[in-house]
Amino acid sequence: MSAIQDTVVLVTGASSGIGEATARRLARRGAHVVLGARRTERLAALAAEINATGGSASFRRLDVTHRPDMEAFAEFALDTHDRIDVLVNAAGVMPLSPLWQRKIEEWELMIDVNLRGMLLGVAAVLPTMQEQGWGHIVNVAPVAMGGATPDSAVYHGTQYAVQAISEGLRREHAGRLHVSLVSPDVAEAADPLAERIADSYALERMRTRRRLTTPVDGVARAIAGAIEGARYGMAGPGWRPAPTPRPKPAAPVY
Repeated sequence: MSAIQDTVVLVTGASSGIGEATARRLARRGAHVVLGARRTERLAALAAEINATGGSASFRRLDVTHRPDMEAFAEFALDTHDRIDVLVNAAGVMPLSPLWQRKIEEWELMIDVNLRGMLLGVAAVLPTMQEQGWGHIVNVAPVAMGGATPDSAVYHGTQYAVQAISEGLRREHAGRLHVSLVSPDVAEAADPLAERIADSYALERMRTRRRLTTPVDGVARAIAGAIEGARYGMAGPGWRPAPTPRPKPAAPVY
């Protein structure tokens, strides 16, 4: 039996790209996937496909930049499954352009989705995982081989921030919660990360580069492997420690 069997996994950005591929793969491995994204018609079609083939999927509309949306998404998963085992933060955008073009709205979009959205996801599930005494957060931060390019400074800035926050989170909860960072080279041309690239030169460079990089299903395999490896590493498939009460805050000193 797969270590992923019966695991409750929340996937953001599940309407396409890495999120969609991850949801499909985890469902085939026996996970109960909870799908979140803004395009509900695509979520409904994906959930119907998974359920029709013997998997388990539910969905809720989710704007990762909106805190009430993210909190409601986590609450929906709890109401449906009574626990949250894994969160996969797969939502992301990549509207590349040189800094001199001053596409400030696109900068704000990348900061809101890639960075703030990830943080809101962590904030939404962390109290439940702490109360349970177990949990796994998987952050996806695609980067280009060779680091930042002249047209990707802001995008890479958000991804490096995700890496730093993931490491800090891992250190805070060492021995209690698992934190994984999956950083593939940017995925295939159909991935929606590139759909808002306004600069034509940057878009063509991205299309050319993506013909040679990891397809989204390869990223999904890596995410599934990280989840399975973490669960085997704890004490075998399906193992969960007994919940530990959350420590009470120390009395204030005046």
